[in-house]
Amino acid sequence: MTDEYKTIASTSEGYYTEKRSKFLAFAHHVETAEHIKDLLASYRKKYYDARHVCYAYMLGAERTEFRANDDGEPSSTAGKPILGQINSNELTDILIVVVRYYGGVNLGTSGLIVAYREAAADALAHSTIETRQVEEIVKYTFSYPQMNDVMRIVKDMNPRIISQTYDNTCEITLSIRKSEADQLRSRLAKLL
Repeated sequence: MTDEYKTIASTSEGYYTEKRSKFLAFAHHVETAEHIKDLLASYRKKYYDARHVCYAYMLGAERTEFRANDDGEPSSTAGKPILGQINSNELTDILIVVVRYYGGVNLGTSGLIVAYREAAADALAHSTIETRQVEEIVKYTFSYPQMNDVMRIVKDMNPRIISQTYDNTCEITLSIRKSEADQLRSRLAKLL
């Protein structure tokens, strides 16, 4: 089980032109299907005069949720080459949209595949790729006298503290790499 994945840090743009057809590519960091739907709607509205708005996305650290859309282009000539760029860079939590303005000359299927692939590759070339960790949330409730023991484990394992409340009954919410979550839970459980 891996607890790391690669994604892009922020939005980037790319461009490709072939026989007067223009291909504008946009790569976005996304985390939900709802966010993707909103972005696609905004691109269709902004580029209402474009012939095609094709896209591909990949979601989740396991890279199991994905989709490629040709938006009226011949089957597998737009969405698949875009998805191919996502896969060859092993990225996830990403949406790449390629807007095509038709230049009056048909490119043929191989020309379309190259054009969409190159536009997506250019958008990725202008982005910053970063490695992130899959994190898991660990909540722990304890009595106030146990505070030093709990904080010693927190200092030792270095999870991110999301929230903490100290009263007669204390509660701490931590976020830690998925691979270390069981170890943190067992060390905290031994304090009881």
